Amino acid sequence: MMMESSEGVRPAAGVAMEFSVSDEKAAETTSFSSATATRVPRRLRKRLLAECSRSPCTVEEIEAKLRHADLRRQQFYEKLSSKARPKPRSPPRSSSNEEDLGQRLEAKLQAAQQKRLSILAKAQKRLARLDELRQAAKTGVEMRFEKEREMLGSKVESRVQKAEANRMLILKAYSQRRDKLKERSSQSLLRRMTRESKYKERVRAAIHQKRLAAEKKRLGLLEAEKKKARARMLQVRRVAKFVSHQREVERRKMREQLEDRLQRAKRQRAEYLRQRARLHTVRINWNRMDKQADVLSRKLARCWRQFLKHRRSTLELARSYDALKINEMSVKSLPFEQLALLIESTATLQTVKTLLERLESRFKIFRAVDAASNHSSCLDSIDHLLKRVASPKKRPTPRTPLRSREAKKVNSSREAGRTPAKLSRYPVRVVLCAYMILGHPDAVFSGQGEREIALAKSAEEFIGQFELLIKVILEGPIQSSDEESDSLPKRWTIRSQLAAFDKAWCSYLNCFVMWKVKDAKSLEDDLVRAACQLELSMIHKCKMTAEGDNGALTHDLKAIQKQVTEDQKLLREKVQHLSGDAGIERMECALSETRSKYFEAKENGSPIGSPITNFLSTSPPSSSAASASVTSLDHKSNQTKGAERPKHVVRSLFREENPSVTKRIDSSASGTSSVSGQLASSVERRSVKENEVIINEYVHNQHYAAFDIFTVNNEKPNIIKAKIRETMEKAFWDGIAESVKQGEHNYDRIIQLVREVRDEICGMAPQSWKEEITEAIDPEILSQVLSSGSLDIDYLGRILEFALTTLQKLSAPANDDDMKANHQRLLKELAEICQIRDESNYSHVNAMIKGLRFVLEQIRALQQEIIRARMRMMEPFLKGPAGLEYLRKGFADRYGPPSDAHTSLPVTLQWLSSILTCKDYEWEEHKSSLSALVSQETSSGLPLPSTTLRTGGSFRVKTSGNQITSSHTSDVSNITVNQQPECKGERLDLMVRLGLLKLVSAITGITEEALPETLMLNLPRLRAVQAQIQKMIVISNSILVCRQTLLGERVVASPTDMEDVVSKCTERLLELLDHAEDAGIEEIVETISRFSSEDEESVNLDKLQLRKAVMARMLRKSLQAGDPIFERVSRAVYLAARGLVLGGTGPKGRKLAELALRKVGAATLIEKVVEAAEVLVVAANVSVSVHGPWYTNLTEKM
Repeated sequence: MMMESSEGVRPAAGVAMEFSVSDEKAAETTSFSSATATRVPRRLRKRLLAECSRSPCTVEEIEAKLRHADLRRQQFYEKLSSKARPKPRSPPRSSSNEEDLGQRLEAKLQAAQQKRLSILAKAQKRLARLDELRQAAKTGVEMRFEKEREMLGSKVESRVQKAEANRMLILKAYSQRRDKLKERSSQSLLRRMTRESKYKERVRAAIHQKRLAAEKKRLGLLEAEKKKARARMLQVRRVAKFVSHQREVERRKMREQLEDRLQRAKRQRAEYLRQRARLHTVRINWNRMDKQADVLSRKLARCWRQFLKHRRSTLELARSYDALKINEMSVKSLPFEQLALLIESTATLQTVKTLLERLESRFKIFRAVDAASNHSSCLDSIDHLLKRVASPKKRPTPRTPLRSREAKKVNSSREAGRTPAKLSRYPVRVVLCAYMILGHPDAVFSGQGEREIALAKSAEEFIGQFELLIKVILEGPIQSSDEESDSLPKRWTIRSQLAAFDKAWCSYLNCFVMWKVKDAKSLEDDLVRAACQLELSMIHKCKMTAEGDNGALTHDLKAIQKQVTEDQKLLREKVQHLSGDAGIERMECALSETRSKYFEAKENGSPIGSPITNFLSTSPPSSSAASASVTSLDHKSNQTKGAERPKHVVRSLFREENPSVTKRIDSSASGTSSVSGQLASSVERRSVKENEVIINEYVHNQHYAAFDIFTVNNEKPNIIKAKIRETMEKAFWDGIAESVKQGEHNYDRIIQLVREVRDEICGMAPQSWKEEITEAIDPEILSQVLSSGSLDIDYLGRILEFALTTLQKLSAPANDDDMKANHQRLLKELAEICQIRDESNYSHVNAMIKGLRFVLEQIRALQQEIIRARMRMMEPFLKGPAGLEYLRKGFADRYGPPSDAHTSLPVTLQWLSSILTCKDYEWEEHKSSLSALVSQETSSGLPLPSTTLRTGGSFRVKTSGNQITSSHTSDVSNITVNQQPECKGERLDLMVRLGLLKLVSAITGITEEALPETLMLNLPRLRAVQAQIQKMIVISNSILVCRQTLLGERVVASPTDMEDVVSKCTERLLELLDHAEDAGIEEIVETISRFSSEDEESVNLDKLQLRKAVMARMLRKSLQAGDPIFERVSRAVYLAARGLVLGGTGPKGRKLAELALRKVGAATLIEKVVEAAEVLVVAANVSVSVHGPWYTNLTEKM
């Protein structure tokens, strides 16, 4: 019972008391001592006072003491019970005594229990009272503390407001003082610049005068030297002629003497042989013949073995050709581009050329045998046809030394005088062109005239005979299965089939040359027109006079004049190859006539800004002009930016200066001569630099449209130039209107425009339409109608309607609806204008000019569409190995061979040397990151993204495995099919990729001086990537500032809301930085400070201004070089770009980039980083492919 009571009381004794104020402790101790002084024994009271004076006990100590008290109470009860037992020595008592003793003892125990319970109740009441006193004291202390904190907060806020007001006043005074200083310095700088500019003008004028005097003196000295040199040359020629005549006389005498001696020797040898033949017997003659036959048989066997080893037999050559799978059925099933690539390959050309040479030699042998046996006549001569299709001679490279060139010139002149050049009877490219004509006649022919039909028919017959000849060679003689026809031979052998093959070849070659003559004439006209346009452009730009005096030319004008001279020289070479001396004479006549007409028009006061067709009317309009009459306002120096630009670009890509490209193109050039003839209007006008830029854009941007390449140098249109052009165009048409509205009504310019419309349409239309166009649009009839004084608007309307209808027929079917709508709208506007009646018929004049202007604009648009189609046809050649080879040759022409790389490429050498020091460290760091990523994926699925860099806040980013998996899957699904490969660790590839990444990651902008020579064509591309990376750094810093502001002001309540706000701010920042190039801190802060519309309504104006000021200060500090946040953000963006550049744009590279960007909270920018990395990887791959030999030579000695 006592144990049960003790166990029931134990939980009530476990009360922990802790008071933080010493006064409360003293009060409690005093009250406790006064309440228990009369009832608690002295020993216990001392013990309680001692315990109260000490530090507060913990729960564990109180429980230990209670357990110890229970133990002692139990021991006391046991001791007490042992004393109550009867002693063994005492005599036994009666049962009644024992029961009395037990009852007394039980009564005492009950009294003791009741007393203990009363004591415990009193103690609990005392403890409850003490707890109430402690709670009251604690509440008072807390109220006093809150009151003091509020007082201090109000004081601090007032002081902060006063400090902010003082700071704003100081900043305002400082800004005013700074503005005054800046204005004063700008004024002084302007005055200084004015003084310097005046001084420079005076110096330039003096230098210019001295240069003019020196130039006149130099020209005089040069003229005198020329006269002396001419006189010396004439004298040398006379002496050389006399010496050569003397030597020729001596050689003739020696030749006659040698011939006499040879004749005497022949007669003596014949006499000696007759005498010797009589002396020998018949037996000796037979023995000698046997020996000679044995020797001859061994020689014949040895020669046959050597022939099989070195030149192979005709059967083996035919089998090699048959392995190419070029036959009538295959060429019809293959696409045109694939067939062209197959035909232009080196293996195909070499195999077919070897076979054709063997067939030619065997055919000549058969004809020689037949001629010796008097069976047939000698070989038919087709040299006049072969000369028409022969390839032009290669010009010597400009790097050939002078002595070697002179020696080669002397030797070649001597050899040319002795033996003419040998022409192959079966040119390989013309033979293969027959397959292109047979398989794809629509792609080869531009029309269906009599020559095209005859050529297609002869090509089909020729291919049939050729394939039958190959079958005879492979399978042996073929027995004819045609029993009814007596004209066909019953058995086809190689000899008979060779004769049939050659006959079909002569017919095909004749048709082919007739077709090429027409194309050559068209190409010659285009070349002559291009030369005339260049001449007019030079005359206008250099302000030349009829006497040839151009005054003092600047450096730029001299460069223009030199470039035009070189281009005209190249055009003359092309014309010389096409038409010989007669073509050169026609070209010179056209140039002189163009100059004379230009100066006549200038002297007569005619408008020089009229279209260029005024001066080129003698040339047939076979090629489409550059643009309408407005193009002449820029004058023809800018015509390459118009519609003719793509045509002459494509043509000039495959000049004779690039043999490798020419070999590839020539195989299909014969078959596609109609296309090449149309693209040849401006063959040589573009410099090599512009061609390389175009091909460089093709090999870098495989997914771009063909015509978009020509806007590569004009990514940011010049607004001022566009406005000037628009103003000049308006002035041109206003001038035409004024000339018509004058008193004498001058319609000459209207007639010129109509003639130009007719010529432009005829140039684009088929040959069968030209007669109808000429009849419908007749400038002569229009001139007579207008000169009569009556403005027949109906006749002009019919001309405009016919022109618009013809253009609609020529355009693509997809544009029919738009063109019809535009035409109807134009006719409606013209009808409204003509309804306005006035005395002078000005409304009719305005309608006529507006109609002509619209027609010319439609012509220009159609020409652009045609050019785009032509460029798409040439696109496979430009994007293939031919483009890379052209870039490689152009680079070699500018900087020399790879062996001279150390001297010709100093910036590239320095660039590669700087990459060499950090190459291994970067690669090892990348591999370790990649291995860590792979290990994390294999161990726990996908890695948990790192915590976002923040400067404060209490949100934790919790991402489950499912969320990560879903986001990863979505990212992988968004990856484009055109992934860029990863780096395999090759030294050259690694160095170029890291070098490009280091260039675009630099803070300072990329300049031409600091850019390696191998990357000079990619300067705009690298600048764009650098701007993109810097933009991402700014956006990342802005996102961090936005996050810090959101956390500081507690605007959002959950991480999801924060991510939504941050993503919206990122989108607004991207839009701002993409459209506003000069955006500053204020614009960025204005963009990211607008969290939501509700936030703007709830926040007052003062608080919003304060938020913007704080964010601007934080953003300005974080964007300074050397700041820790800036360094960390820049490093994160660099690591992301490095992961994509080295790891490719596949899943691995994207994961590395995303992990790096998550550390700064910019994971939403992953697509932008991927776009920049793709550009760098493509540029690195192209550069390694093009400049690999130079890189190898530079890195070998590092």
